Amino acid sequence: MRVALLAPLPPEQTGIADYAAVLKMALEASSVEVITPLAGCGNDPQRAAARVAEFDWSGVDVVHAELGGGRLAEFHALRALRARYPGLPLSATVHDPERLVWRRASLPWPLSLAQSMPSPWPQAATVLADPLCLYEERQLANSLDALVTLTETGHNCLVRRMRLPADKVHVIAHGNQVIEPTPLPPLEPLRLLYFGFIYRGKGIEDLLDALALVVRRQPQMLSRVRLTLAGGSAPEMAFEPGGSYLDQLRRRIIEQGLESLVEWRLDLPAEDIATQIKAHHVMVLPYRESKKLRLLGEQRGTSGALSWAAACGRGVITSDARAFAEEVATGNGAIYAQGDVNALAQELQELLEAPQRCLQWAERATQIGHERRWPATAQRFKALFTNLCEGRDHAK
Repeated sequence: MRVALLAPLPPEQTGIADYAAVLKMALEASSVEVITPLAGCGNDPQRAAARVAEFDWSGVDVVHAELGGGRLAEFHALRALRARYPGLPLSATVHDPERLVWRRASLPWPLSLAQSMPSPWPQAATVLADPLCLYEERQLANSLDALVTLTETGHNCLVRRMRLPADKVHVIAHGNQVIEPTPLPPLEPLRLLYFGFIYRGKGIEDLLDALALVVRRQPQMLSRVRLTLAGGSAPEMAFEPGGSYLDQLRRRIIEQGLESLVEWRLDLPAEDIATQIKAHHVMVLPYRESKKLRLLGEQRGTSGALSWAAACGRGVITSDARAFAEEVATGNGAIYAQGDVNALAQELQELLEAPQRCLQWAERATQIGHERRWPATAQRFKALFTNLCEGRDHAK
């Protein structure tokens, strides 16, 4: 079987690029040939559409795209493919349900005039153009042969918003790296880990404020807890108007008196990720949902960091943003209301007072990690692709 994968790939610094790279390797290990026709196109919809026109699709059995992360190239490539090859099986993993792309590549006139105006006019124009974007998303979603979400929550939201038959959307959980489990470190000090790209919207401020609140309430906890902030600094996002986000976090750490508790591990090499996670007891993901995106819909995706936690056999404390409540609902961690610093502080305090909970969470996380290993995940994708090929005689 020959599969064309339309997706960003490393060295691009996004979670979807990392996901696509591992999916590609896992499929190839299961005897699926994977080609990447959009390589070198970046996130350029016009280049992607041109590549569709130039590429020889006659030897492709199925096309699978990774949609999400604000990218438009793959969305427009799928639209061009469906128009050009009506019989070619097309599928896509939707990483940010309930929408496919959330925004158009360009605004129609006269709304396009607002793009050169100061805020909030461009944002208002995007909201006004959203019905057209939603129409185009629904049009593509219904033309695809199959869609994939990583959670049941995402499945339900996508089906409802895109007006799809429920059986057209398949749930294939985020694959986990094959990592041998290791025992937890000694339970004191309790080692907490934030892992992921470090930029605004991840709620890291809430984590720092909650930890400071715990220490102020019980000063003896100062010697019993440590926090590591690890992952990609993503400079293209960390340095935004308003100054360096990393510098803002560093100032907050000093202001909250947490210098002795917090350690940085920026731009962690891929080969060190598992070792770093296993050196901790619990991962903390304090994400907040974007207030701007709420005007357009609910974002109900999941997180690659959660996958790493399960693969390494570590529990998670996470906000109820995205589809996290589903991912941490079977005894592998705890959930609190996003943005509620007091609630997060309470979860941290209870864990410090009863650290043996980490052992229970780790045991369940290890089970999840084993169930979702990438070789098994690749077989699920392979079965889906096989069914698409068998169920449709496509023009090559």
